[in-house]
Amino acid sequence: MTSDIWAALPAASRAAVDDLVRLDRRITAVKEIRDGFPEGSRPGLYEALDVVAWRFRELGRRFDPGPTEPLDPADLAARATRLPGRPVAVEAVWDGDSFGWMVDLMLVTDDPDAEHHLATIRHGGDMRLLNGTVPPWPEAQEAQRAGGAVAERLGVPFHFASPDEPDDEAPRWRDGQGAGPS
Repeated sequence: MTSDIWAALPAASRAAVDDLVRLDRRITAVKEIRDGFPEGSRPGLYEALDVVAWRFRELGRRFDPGPTEPLDPADLAARATRLPGRPVAVEAVWDGDSFGWMVDLMLVTDDPDAEHHLATIRHGGDMRLLNGTVPPWPEAQEAQRAGGAVAERLGVPFHFASPDEPDDEAPRWRDGQGAGPS
């Protein structure tokens, strides 16, 4: 099916899709595929996404995001000291996208009240759930290690409300001024 859609796609659209794949623009490539067909004969969203994933592989690129590099707490702490505001906490927060779960490390400040993104930790997509390689969640373990070390260097609390499982609605540090698991 993938090769049938690709073969039916006009040459200009195929070239545009490959250019978009090289730029890591998945959604725009899906749109390019769908727009390359007349209304009523367009492939479905999932079929077009399959073609884009196939083009990523054919062009020697990763379709899913790879694991992030290990974090250096000293570098993160140095970066945190350059951000505006007075640090009051380092927080680990789950987030997700169409590929799976990740943990964002955030610096919480006051004067002014703000949150600053320090790093994103990702160690794989949700396929890990199907093949039984999680839990434990390695991104959570790294967030605890690195986030705790950054918080210690800054002399502030570290907060991670859901270290054992992804939960993007877990209580935030400001919700209870750090109450709960950390």
